[in-house]
Amino acid sequence: MPKLSEKDRFIDFSDYGRPAAQFIVRKLIHTKISAIEYTIAFGIVGLVAIYCIYNSYFYLAAPLLILKSILDAADGEVARVKKTPSYTGRYLDSIFDIILNFILLAVIAHITLTPYWVAFLAFVCIQIQGTLYNFYYVILRNKSEGGDQTSKVFEKKAPRAFPQESQKTVNFLFGLFTLLYGVFDRFVYSLDRKASKSDRFPNWFMSALSFYGLGFQLLAVAVFLVLDLSQYIIPYFIMSTVAFPFFILVRKIKY
Repeated sequence: MPKLSEKDRFIDFSDYGRPAAQFIVRKLIHTKISAIEYTIAFGIVGLVAIYCIYNSYFYLAAPLLILKSILDAADGEVARVKKTPSYTGRYLDSIFDIILNFILLAVIAHITLTPYWVAFLAFVCIQIQGTLYNFYYVILRNKSEGGDQTSKVFEKKAPRAFPQESQKTVNFLFGLFTLLYGVFDRFVYSLDRKASKSDRFPNWFMSALSFYGLGFQLLAVAVFLVLDLSQYIIPYFIMSTVAFPFFILVRKIKY
């Protein structure tokens, strides 16, 4: 977990793909493959996985979802190792994630004959879960000594582009990012406005919260698919949201 200082690192159950991502990056670091190309690759892999789910190739879809998580971690690893931080990659990564989540749940609703409005509710639940995890995680990263500073707790305007990227591209992707994530960010922030004033969050708290991370969410989908329990994927994400208020309450009372 290179985004945090040693004392702030925790067991991140959504980041299981990090070791494999680091291995891939070590092997390919001297190639011309850029971080953004890894991002595009995980987007393609995600679409292929969804296609496999649509055609009931569950045993093929499951490892592809895991590979998507690995490549999702690899793009950031490449950017850090090559010292090429990018707002373009940061926003494109998140935009791909939310679009893939929406399509994934729509396809699962289709194959399980679940009403689409229920699937949309599950999509909202997934995004709220992930937003809460990212909200506290970004706060921790910003406060951690030497921690990653590319992501910000509050993003009200497009950041200044790094020298190696286009400001117009950053502006466009920031606008799209805000359109897709803004409602979830504002909702979570409205529930815990003082979170950023906290000194730090304990490791156990962040580890428990990491079950809401996208990596673990995709792992859960993969497990349900392999067990031929696809009909429980949408209810799982809706029911797992019940712990959402607990995390906010614990943060407010203790930290």
